[in-house]
Amino acid sequence: MKNASVSIVILAAGAGSRMKSQTPKVLHKICGKEMLFYSIDEALAISDDIHIVLFHHAEMIKERIMAHYPKQPLQFHIQDHQHYPGTGGALMRGNRQSNELFCEEQAKTFFSCRYEEILVLNGDMPLVRSHTLHKLCEIQAKIVMSVLHLSNPDGYGRVLIESGKVCKIVEQKDATNEELKICDVNAGVYKFHKSILEAYLPKLNNNNQQKEFYLTDVIALAYLDGVEVLTLEVEEEEFMGVNSKFELSQAQEVMLHRLRYQAMKEGVIMQLPHTIYIESGVRFSGECIIEQGVQILGQCEIIESHIKAHSVIESSIIDHSDVGPLAHIRPKSHLIHTHIGNFVETKSANLDGVKAGHLSYLGDCEIKKGSNIGAGVITCNYDGKSKHRTFIGENVFVGSDTQLVAPLCIESNVLIGAGSTITKNAAQGDLILSRVSQKNVPLGFYKFFPSQSDKES
Repeated sequence: MKNASVSIVILAAGAGSRMKSQTPKVLHKICGKEMLFYSIDEALAISDDIHIVLFHHAEMIKERIMAHYPKQPLQFHIQDHQHYPGTGGALMRGNRQSNELFCEEQAKTFFSCRYEEILVLNGDMPLVRSHTLHKLCEIQAKIVMSVLHLSNPDGYGRVLIESGKVCKIVEQKDATNEELKICDVNAGVYKFHKSILEAYLPKLNNNNQQKEFYLTDVIALAYLDGVEVLTLEVEEEEFMGVNSKFELSQAQEVMLHRLRYQAMKEGVIMQLPHTIYIESGVRFSGECIIEQGVQILGQCEIIESHIKAHSVIESSIIDHSDVGPLAHIRPKSHLIHTHIGNFVETKSANLDGVKAGHLSYLGDCEIKKGSNIGAGVITCNYDGKSKHRTFIGENVFVGSDTQLVAPLCIESNVLIGAGSTITKNAAQGDLILSRVSQKNVPLGFYKFFPSQSDKES
């Protein structure tokens, strides 16, 4: 579906003050992924010439983008927000990739893109999808814009139509009472021919309530010169902008619905799916079962496995295994043909054919086939300075309430008695007991509770 004849500009320069956060707006996460990255992913699906306009927290955002897309030839532009604020200013050559001196003569001209067709997106619209953008790109016109028809248009710029033609977009703060009644609104995504931007960006002014240069004014200027503006009516859900934490939560609900739907479409069974939280990096293979209240976070792969109620899986691989209920699989765990019961926690654990039924902590360890981990067993992996690993071979039986003090190597076919503290390596076939001898004191109870002796007599 890639359209090699279109350049894409993503506007991500806004301050995002309504988010009330130290985190840049476009770096807030939806289902575990920065919202700007959704826009970049959809852009990369249809173009190989992507430009990102930044200003607030520009270096932080750029670093995060480059770390996430190390092999993509993305181009960055810093908006000259001091002289040219607003969406129109974002596309002006006042955007500098270097510390060139400000030159008003050149500033209003459009910065360079590879192709003649320019698609303009917003970095705070994470729900837009490439197939819709592709439809917009297919429309042949000098200007194409996305339009919503809403029963409640509050907050949107109104699209003015005369004699069936788009003539102007009026921002809500600048609209008259009559214009506010219009239900056709600007959805915020446009396709321009480069010649349009080159001709009309220099003519923009900031004579409005916001004192900004509006990209939408290009449409009004072009209309006066007889340029036809075509529209594509789109869905509100897909073109939802995120400007507050409440809108962030709304967008996440939509994204969760998409992720759950896609997983179930591929054969995953979900019990009470609206209670299940999964992130965009989660992959399922085969017929998996995910029970209610489960959270699957980060880069996870779930293969032919059953995740039981209210368990948490983080950045791990679960392969032909069952987990939970109420288990916690922390990052870098890899479970194959393994049973993990309730209240078991793993971290950086490679378990192959293991049973750990309940109430255990297995961190920084490798455990082989046929081994059984009793209740209350813990790997003592941290000495206060460094983490250490525990190795347990095949067919090892670890009795309940055992502490395995790492670094430690337990060879195959070893039996460890309940309540032991293991600090030394064990050879194949060993029986290990480290408990102190039990001492029974006859009538010792009554030494502590002498009044009970009188009652018994």
